Amino acid sequence: MSTTERPRILVVGGGYVGLYAARRIQKKMRYGEATVTVVDPRSYMTYQPFLPEAAAGNISPRHVVVPLRRVLPKAEVLTGRVTTIDQDRKVATIAPLVGEAYELPFDYLVIALGAVSRTFPIPGLAEQGIGMKGVEEAIGLRNHVLEQLDKADSTTDEEIRRKALTFVFVGGGFAGAETIGEVEDMARDAAKYYKTVSREDMRFVLVDAADKILPEVGPKLGKYGKEHLESRGVEVYLSTSMDSCVDGHVVLKNGLEVDSNTIVWTAGVKPNPALSRFGLPLGPRGHVDTQATLQVTGTDYIWAAGDNAQVPDLVGRKAGNENAWCPPNAQHALRQAKVLGDNVISGMRGFPQKEYSHANKGAVAGLGLHKGVAMIVVGKVKIKLKGRLAWYMHRGYHGMAMPTFNRKIRVLADWTLGMFLKREVVSLGAIETPREEFYEAAKPAPAAAQQEPKKTEAKAS
Repeated sequence: MSTTERPRILVVGGGYVGLYAARRIQKKMRYGEATVTVVDPRSYMTYQPFLPEAAAGNISPRHVVVPLRRVLPKAEVLTGRVTTIDQDRKVATIAPLVGEAYELPFDYLVIALGAVSRTFPIPGLAEQGIGMKGVEEAIGLRNHVLEQLDKADSTTDEEIRRKALTFVFVGGGFAGAETIGEVEDMARDAAKYYKTVSREDMRFVLVDAADKILPEVGPKLGKYGKEHLESRGVEVYLSTSMDSCVDGHVVLKNGLEVDSNTIVWTAGVKPNPALSRFGLPLGPRGHVDTQATLQVTGTDYIWAAGDNAQVPDLVGRKAGNENAWCPPNAQHALRQAKVLGDNVISGMRGFPQKEYSHANKGAVAGLGLHKGVAMIVVGKVKIKLKGRLAWYMHRGYHGMAMPTFNRKIRVLADWTLGMFLKREVVSLGAIETPREEFYEAAKPAPAAAQQEPKKTEAKAS
């Protein structure tokens, strides 16, 4: 479709905000009113709150992602990256997966790039660290952990065993606490099938620079979460950080030193650095500066929302906090995407913009099967739950929030089967290098090996 025939709404990013905003726009606009184009380096959206469960094998990795082309059949979905944006000409430069970059004109722009892992220049982190922002990392972590159990079971070298069975997690927010809770659960189950590996042989370490974990659910539930993990044998070190991890030798600021093959980094996120090339007004931490209408400050044709946007929290400001901003979580992203989609349609038709305002409904976190914490806000009352009931709230909320009916049913099916069948604890680490075995088989045989059959044939004659 050409923009000479109809205006183009360019959505940069196919994550939570990008997907829901594009769906909302298509639902609200008239037939042929505009062309919606979504650009993302991946052809699917990942529901990140389910990554810890995918890493533990409770949910199939295919079921935590949503294919963009299936969900947005009437939109143009381009697999690539937006490298630059010329606001004067209203043109974006697209770098596809293959081939040369090209320019794409647009009339309205939605910035939904989301966030990336926030890292620091720690020696060894780039080489040793494992993130938890994508389904690839979650499945890679699962295979890696199970592979460490295989290594430990196959060697008599105590130093190798100790390093393989030591797991270090940096970051005690939702991602870190949920991931270590789920992975510890999986490793505990997997150990039952090894003759020389038990849970007592493993060492799980959680590190956070703050003085508490799970700050999103409040200090009391955060304290409960810490005590619960410690009761399962997890070492929790607060008010400290990692100084280095060269070759897996982890050195913490509090003096602790351990050797580990598994270093999981979940110490926060930051806005996608590509934003700095778009010429947009940015806040002090690199977020796109937006108004309460989700319009980028100083423009009337660009909108932004989600983890890459600095959105004023009107509810917090009415309560007296003049510097309140919406936190980067799925609860706000979903609701912002809907308001953004409506505002794009209103802007295209010349109607007034609606301000985004949402009161916090609470937070839920799972810490493994049948274990969790939840803080539910009902009016001015905060209901705090822990244990199995909180875990049900966690699964119920995220099960409902999972995009598309198709994926909701698939996730529910995984959970239902998990009630009756044992957890799968097989490692498919070779899936990361699927051609290795074929490559070895196809390599030319060494010269000595080629000559051997000739000698045998000569003797036979």
